[in-house]
Amino acid sequence: MAAAGPPAYPTGPPAANSKNHRFFDAAGRRGEIQEYKEELAHSSKEKKKEALKKVIQAMTVGTDVSVLFADVVNCMQTNSLDLKKLVYLYVINYAKAQPDLAILAIHSFRKDANDPHNPLLRALAVRTMGCIRLEQMTEYLLEPLRRSCKDPDAYVRKTATICIAKLFDINPELVEDQGFIDILRDMLGDSNPMVVSNAVASLCEISTSSRKNYLQLNEDVISKLLPALNESTEWGQVFLLDAIALYEPPNSRVAETILERGVVVRLSHANSAVVLSAVKVMMRYMDRIQSPELVRAFCKKMTPPLVTLLSAEPEIQYVVMRNINLIVQKQPQILSQEIRMFVCKYNDPLYVKLEKISVMVQLASERNVDQILSEFREYASEVDIEVVRKAVRALGQCAIKLGRATERCVDVLLELIKTKVSYVVQEAVVVIRDIFRKYPGKYEIIISDLCENLDSLDEPEAKAAMIWIIGEYADRIDNSTELLEHFLETFMDEPPVVQLQLLTATVKLCLKKPQASRDLVSRVLKTATEECNNPDLRDRGYMYWRMLSKNPEMARKVVCSERPTISDDSFSLQPRILDRLAANLCTLASVYHELPENFLSSDRQVPKSNEEDIDVAEENREHLQQVQQEMQARSRGGQTYVEESGSEDSDDDRSESSSSSDGGASRGAANGAGAGAAPPPPLRPMAQVHAETQAGQHGNNGLRVAAAVVRGKGGAVGLQIMVGNFTAQPMNGWAVQFNKNPFGLAPAGPLQLPDVAPNGGTAQALLPMQPNQLLSGAAPTAPLFLEVAIKTNIDVFYLSIGYDLSAVLAEAGPVGKDEFQQTWQAVPPDSKARTMGQFAQQVTAQMVAERLRQYYVYTVVQTQGNDADVLYLSARTSNQLVVYSELSLQRSGPGVMLTCASPAPPLVPLFQSFISECLRVRWQGA
Repeated sequence: MAAAGPPAYPTGPPAANSKNHRFFDAAGRRGEIQEYKEELAHSSKEKKKEALKKVIQAMTVGTDVSVLFADVVNCMQTNSLDLKKLVYLYVINYAKAQPDLAILAIHSFRKDANDPHNPLLRALAVRTMGCIRLEQMTEYLLEPLRRSCKDPDAYVRKTATICIAKLFDINPELVEDQGFIDILRDMLGDSNPMVVSNAVASLCEISTSSRKNYLQLNEDVISKLLPALNESTEWGQVFLLDAIALYEPPNSRVAETILERGVVVRLSHANSAVVLSAVKVMMRYMDRIQSPELVRAFCKKMTPPLVTLLSAEPEIQYVVMRNINLIVQKQPQILSQEIRMFVCKYNDPLYVKLEKISVMVQLASERNVDQILSEFREYASEVDIEVVRKAVRALGQCAIKLGRATERCVDVLLELIKTKVSYVVQEAVVVIRDIFRKYPGKYEIIISDLCENLDSLDEPEAKAAMIWIIGEYADRIDNSTELLEHFLETFMDEPPVVQLQLLTATVKLCLKKPQASRDLVSRVLKTATEECNNPDLRDRGYMYWRMLSKNPEMARKVVCSERPTISDDSFSLQPRILDRLAANLCTLASVYHELPENFLSSDRQVPKSNEEDIDVAEENREHLQQVQQEMQARSRGGQTYVEESGSEDSDDDRSESSSSSDGGASRGAANGAGAGAAPPPPLRPMAQVHAETQAGQHGNNGLRVAAAVVRGKGGAVGLQIMVGNFTAQPMNGWAVQFNKNPFGLAPAGPLQLPDVAPNGGTAQALLPMQPNQLLSGAAPTAPLFLEVAIKTNIDVFYLSIGYDLSAVLAEAGPVGKDEFQQTWQAVPPDSKARTMGQFAQQVTAQMVAERLRQYYVYTVVQTQGNDADVLYLSARTSNQLVVYSELSLQRSGPGVMLTCASPAPPLVPLFQSFISECLRVRWQGA
């Protein structure tokens, strides 16, 4: 078989009708990426700075400029702080997408972190290294971080404390083993308040994420924090106050001293967060203070700042009032004289009005109840239904909370009921039921007024409340039977809460008026037990039926027993929960009125199963496939290899996908072949294949290499390579040599790399390759890899570069339909490899065919089964070996089955692995 010639690399721009081209526009002009590269390589710092600003701007608006990673990193070799800031911002953004390339910049980071003249540069380098959340970055960060913690400049130390928390999030064991926790504790006594507050913030963050107490507060630590509290910035004060709130004073004297020395003065701060944090500390410490006079004095001091905060923006008002709701439950004397501050204004937002009503209920007392009831009466005539409902419910809460004011509350409720407004009446019925339960036998005279409004009840809660009242007072309501029959007409259409209440009320009626309701209760029990599907309703019906038939007296004791009255704190929080929430004032817990564990996960990072790890890896790989690598090839003839985005096919390409006919397959082949076809996006991103710590043939090291095998235009194959020089001298004299391999891949030209600067310099190139040159004669095995030797002036380095099967598939189009059928039928069934799996997401046959065509796997014919679309596929390698396959796609789910055969059996597992990688299929047992 004749050896294939070298791949043809186009020299000119693509045709003017190419869409979504990355390097040329419709008029053939060069695109932005190439311009960026030239400007970034310019010798002028101003030119580089302007180019970096353009790159950052493009990155900010969502344009993918990751292909410029190496060019941007090369700009780090400068003394300009502005340039470095831009480069660091770029590196932080793309480090996760290009982890192996990000490591190439580590030497520059370490160098900047040791800069003896500029503390801003040292801090910037350490902060950037901490922001690059890569496990492999941590070992390089340790020594610079340790030095920064002892840096003579406070700004560097401040930055280092936050970096320790970020490092702990990546590798907790490493932080503990290296003694950084002890370093943070020592920094609590730093002379600079910024360093102290940041150290506190880091220790609190670490303690929260690890669920251990690393802060370990005592009187000595508190004595260090209080002086820093007076000099810190406002947000530093918040961190310090939150930490002081965690301390448990041993006695009343210590608590009083801490409050007087540094906390009380914070109440006059302009920042609302500082004020609320100070209030939190005072609320915690007042529990330890034994003197009632002192507690009242502190409460009096807390009132003015809280009142001041109620004049702030509506959002701050809401947060403050949610906290005040907890504060007044804990210390009722606070704000007891400031009820006027919670009167709703006409221009208050809805959420502020609702919260003001809730706080007024908490502040209601015998002295101010008339003023509060007057306000609630006004709110009940508002146009906003939410406010009206809240006001009516608040009236009921006041009636239950204040026994002496109950009659006045009931009078107001009756006035509202007489308005005949539907939603007002329904809320009033609900709260009056609660009043009846709180004060049984006291206000039943108003039942007649309630019964006049049955037709206005259409909400389940209001219906259930009215039915409860009718059942509970059936012996006092003359027409209770008729009233229940009114509700029973729609029994089957009611929600479960109304059906259950109807069932119980009917049984109560039977026990209190047996003669008048015997037929009614039989009908209801029969309906509940025989016609209803709700198991709760059916079980309760059976229970009532058996009690009534076997022992009516027992039924009376169970159904008509006296219930406990509602206590006056039914609308307040339980003491245990209130204490927990008071300890979390000025946090989301105090706004939600929920314990932190109810809305936060127990761990910052939830452990993932192996399958979830696979999903994450697949998601990352799919994302990296969309990040096109711009490749510059420097062959002997000076030709340029230009790659356009293969993932953004034109509409014409999408419409001309493979079909079930030969003509459709031919059109697909035509679109997939030819020198003008767009290259597919690489299935595997560039990855590190040689570390700078690995020694070469003569024992020297310092070369780092990242590489990937990629396809170019017209089916050309290339080795994309990036090198980093971590030696103290320039690296040059580049040469490359391949070992023999199953597909005979060999360099089509020399490795053209420039001299690479020492101490972290980088360079990249595209080495064109051609197949069938260095054939080993051995069968291919999984995984596929190239054995490569790179020669430099330093040493000869050996490395292995993995690649997928698509790198050696030919742009040959599909085999003929007859040829496929004859070959497929001639292969014995037991010689066909079959595997089943699932797609990561639902796909269509057309999507699969188009995706595979990009990677030189062609559809011969497409058919349809009962619940599956079947694609018959063929692929030919560069050494003319063919793989035949049948791909069945489940239409109603993500299931997929692959059956394949080949005259060269070793290709079968490689093809299965390629399909999994290309289509994101997880095979069973894989």
